[in-house]
Amino acid sequence: AKTCHWIRLLPAAQSDYAPYFYDNGPHSNNGNLALFSLSEDTPKGTQIYILNGTDPEGQPVRYGLAFDPGSKAYFHVDPNSGMVTLIEELDREVVFVTDANDEHPQFKNLPTIVDVPENTPSGSSIFKVQAVDRDTGSGGSVSYFLQVTAHLSHPFAINRHSGVLRIKPGEALDYERSRIHFVTVVAKDGGGNYNGSEKMMSSSATLTINVIDNQDTPPSFVGTPYFGSVYEFSSPGSEIFTVLAKDGDVENPNPIVYSFESGADAVFDINKTSGCITLLVYPGLPHLQLMDLNNHCPTFYGESGSQNMFELTMYEHPPEGEVLRGLKITVNDSDQGANAKFNLRLVGPGHMLQVVPQTVLNEAQVTIIVEDSAAVDYEKSKFLTFKLLAVEIDTPERFSATAEIVIHLLDTNDNAPKFSCDFYIARIPENSPGGSNVVSVTAMDPDSGMWGVVKYSIFGSGSDLFFIQSGSGIIYTQPWASLDAEVKSKYTFYVKAEDTEGKYSLAEVFVTVLDLNDHPPEFNDNFLEKTMILGVPVKVEAIDEDAEEPNNVIEYSIMKAKPDNIFDINSNTGEIKLKPFIKSMDIVQNITNQKDCTWSVVVQAKDRGSPSFSTTAIVKIDITEATQRMGPLAFFFMQSRENPLQMLGLIGGIIVLIVIVTALVSTAMFMRTKKSNKILPSQRILRKRHRYHKQWNFQNSFKQEKNCKNIVGKEPVVSTTQTVNCNNNSVSALWSHPAPRSAPVPPPVPDNSRPGEEPKLVSTVPAMMRFKPKRKCCRSKENHINTALVSEIKLRREKKKLMNRY
Repeated sequence: AKTCHWIRLLPAAQSDYAPYFYDNGPHSNNGNLALFSLSEDTPKGTQIYILNGTDPEGQPVRYGLAFDPGSKAYFHVDPNSGMVTLIEELDREVVFVTDANDEHPQFKNLPTIVDVPENTPSGSSIFKVQAVDRDTGSGGSVSYFLQVTAHLSHPFAINRHSGVLRIKPGEALDYERSRIHFVTVVAKDGGGNYNGSEKMMSSSATLTINVIDNQDTPPSFVGTPYFGSVYEFSSPGSEIFTVLAKDGDVENPNPIVYSFESGADAVFDINKTSGCITLLVYPGLPHLQLMDLNNHCPTFYGESGSQNMFELTMYEHPPEGEVLRGLKITVNDSDQGANAKFNLRLVGPGHMLQVVPQTVLNEAQVTIIVEDSAAVDYEKSKFLTFKLLAVEIDTPERFSATAEIVIHLLDTNDNAPKFSCDFYIARIPENSPGGSNVVSVTAMDPDSGMWGVVKYSIFGSGSDLFFIQSGSGIIYTQPWASLDAEVKSKYTFYVKAEDTEGKYSLAEVFVTVLDLNDHPPEFNDNFLEKTMILGVPVKVEAIDEDAEEPNNVIEYSIMKAKPDNIFDINSNTGEIKLKPFIKSMDIVQNITNQKDCTWSVVVQAKDRGSPSFSTTAIVKIDITEATQRMGPLAFFFMQSRENPLQMLGLIGGIIVLIVIVTALVSTAMFMRTKKSNKILPSQRILRKRHRYHKQWNFQNSFKQEKNCKNIVGKEPVVSTTQTVNCNNNSVSALWSHPAPRSAPVPPPVPDNSRPGEEPKLVSTVPAMMRFKPKRKCCRSKENHINTALVSEIKLRREKKKLMNRY
């Protein structure tokens, strides 16, 4: 048995930069102890390995081992020699797990910006890059490199083991030539096994180095050469001319001090701060004006003399308004006055650059300024060519000069990856094995080098069953994934394309799981029992769990019947019915020759998928008469199932009949109501005035009560020629006190007496006494008279209102 304990190596050195281990592979007995294995029966005290490392500065190193907290220390290392010794017996239950190289190196201090003075000596260390890889063995060791492109040339080098960045020997930084450097650092591991093959993982990041200006450039005069005039009437102290100079270190300029180097001869003086030249003595000679001959053309000069070709290397998209300091161009016309005046013009693609100044007298330093940063694009053109023209203005000859400016562009990471389309549609059959290819996505990054490397990833709620190869963009199903269209047939997620600096774009992926015919139709039971009423079909039904048509479309057929040729089946609905010639139980019994009318049918349910699946069921059908189980109306409805139009006609007839009856009843009620509101002549009320009023007294009241008792139980007789008042009873009532003529007649007093009881006398407002007749005919007559009375009162009120109006 082999065992390997996780350990952490701690090399230490008294130096500026950390030492590192040599990686000699998993089968070596010296190096970084990566993937080292040991037999469990190794005796205690055996020297098993030698740690081997070095320091970038060449200083001595010391070695050590550290174990996880709480774990047992099995090894000891000599701090000087690196010799590792087994100090404890090994435990055979310890399991050795081999690491896979599945981790990228990760930078700990990049990207970042570093400021470096331009006078830093060559060979100096300016930064230490740090990256870690969580893999073990060779896959966990990290080496450093600088990315190199065709037009990129920088004065830096990096130690592949320590990550220390230095200025190359013999190289120097120059602020005036390049103020900023973009250095791409690549960290690579030592490689290792991943998914059965050797694989090397790498990462990259950008280090930005700002060059700090130093006082190393002398000042220069602006607008040279200078010409001045001294007139004969000039006096000492007169200002003749003012010169102007600027420090070459523009970011940190020093004050300019002016002085004469030669030729002043105590005649002229110059202000040391302003550059103003003044006269010290009276002029001794009269002023002479000399005429210049235009015999010189404008000429361009570089650092090495006259030249007509200038080149510059710079990064794309410089800031607008920035001066291209790498171009050292001076233009000069040796003539005087108007003959030395000329224009400068820059001819090239677009309006990317601008030349300053545009008008020159004698001599000037040419400055090129960025005008359109977006147009200076490496992806559109890797180099730019311009023509610089100098043309005289006020001379007949119009002498001119031409210089060519070629600018080589360096790429920056200014583009994000872009997918070939905004969304991808994929289809994959269900039950596809794990790891099946789903779809391939493609994104392009026009940037060069490591900036153009695209890595893919997927995310979203529907991405759990899929994974993508980060380098190729091919999307697969997970090894353990099982796609089932009946469970879920649509998946949507996003794919991300990202470059090394995190710029990215997204696209949407739609995956459809295609349904396969993997489910046969199924009946509820393989043996079904149905009761068929003669003339009414019975129905069988099977279910297919496939997700889509035609896989879940079922066709029914009769495979076998006993007796044969008796039943028909609807292939779509599964309805089973008798042949049309079987219309009575007599025919059924003649076929079977027995009273038991129970027949068996074997029904097949078959789907329309490819390949097709089918299943069968035995249906036991008991045939009976309709009248044995239901009434005639129910039997009619059951028979009407075969003829829907007959059912609809019956329902429509019933509805029409109900409407007609309702209309007749409504019309009769309306006519009766209208007739009851009219007052017939025989129903008009004639009121008689009594000549005398019988005085009421206590004795008369009891006489009245006696008379009423005699009347109880007898049907009151009402004359048809006599006017009756329901509220006051008849004119010959027991109580003859009439109601006032102008007072409305109150309604009849309700009767609360119970059946079998004698009517009670109830006193009304005029102190009348009445009783409730037992016969209903009298009450209906009284109600009719009461209605007529109310109508009469309403009619009189309407007449009175009309008379009052007129």
